[in-house]
Amino acid sequence: MVLVDTYGRVATDLRVSLTDRCNLRCTYCMPEEGLQWLAKPDLLTDDEIVRLIRLATTELGVTEIRFTGGEPLLRPGLTGIVERCAALDPRPRLSLTTNGIGLARTAPALRAAGLDRVNVSLDTLRPEVFRRLTRRDRHQDVLRGLEAARAAGLTPVKINTVLMPGANDDEAPELLSWAITEGYELRFIEQMPLDAQHGWRREGMITADDVLRSLRTRFTLTPEEEGRGSAPAERWIVDGGPHRVGVIASVTRPFCGACDRTRLTADGQIRNCLFAREETDLRAALRSGAPDGEIAETWRAAMWGKKAGSGLDDPSFLQPDRPMSAIGG
Repeated sequence: MVLVDTYGRVATDLRVSLTDRCNLRCTYCMPEEGLQWLAKPDLLTDDEIVRLIRLATTELGVTEIRFTGGEPLLRPGLTGIVERCAALDPRPRLSLTTNGIGLARTAPALRAAGLDRVNVSLDTLRPEVFRRLTRRDRHQDVLRGLEAARAAGLTPVKINTVLMPGANDDEAPELLSWAITEGYELRFIEQMPLDAQHGWRREGMITADDVLRSLRTRFTLTPEEEGRGSAPAERWIVDGGPHRVGVIASVTRPFCGACDRTRLTADGQIRNCLFAREETDLRAALRSGAPDGEIAETWRAAMWGKKAGSGLDDPSFLQPDRPMSAIGG
């Protein structure tokens, strides 16, 4: 059995939020004072997370697991969760999206536990801009985390970058040049309407086309011949290769028609779309003693009702009530 919807899309990629907490306060994600974090009893336990991942991989056709947050490195049991998931049969591919703070300390252990690779969020090469965007002075920690991930073999190390007007919107060529030199794969992501303060405005967003125009002032970009399939990033060959850069146009060129994702929040809710306004509660089923078959059927029903698209182009679009830190990016 698989996680299929009424449009024939099959979800094989599971995003698992391990915590809603974060040690940065990025302006496009949450207010400076932070948020009301989930209470510990509301969070899934390590055993509950592993059980749901086992169910997804052995019964529902999931082949890829991405651990997210909040900031997943803040989850005390992270290494153990990774190790237990790496021991599953069939073994899923395991990756992690992180802000990189703490990665210098944890990268070797995560690799030894079975983590395959990481995505690290980094929006600027300028420490003062980093402080302004994140409200924290941790730029060097992120750079050290990237180096540690590369040294540990968590490759390819991918960097996720969001450009913000008036802050870092002039840095695209500089970031790509640096990423090529360091051996990282850079992906620019359009700012999405998932901020806790609901301050996102389409008219102020740096679009994928803006990014490409900026990059082409220094580089020759050739689109990859093969299509992106279900991957979110359109990839471009830089100056004839071998280096590539990705652009994720979640807002202006959505890829809903090929979406293969299902999402589990830190408090055990299934979301069939990043922008969904409804969730399906698996935590209650787990804690009431429901058998695997019943939980799997609930999960399948949640995915069957997935909408055709995110609705971002609909004038009536409303942002999800829960911010990105709770949803898991």
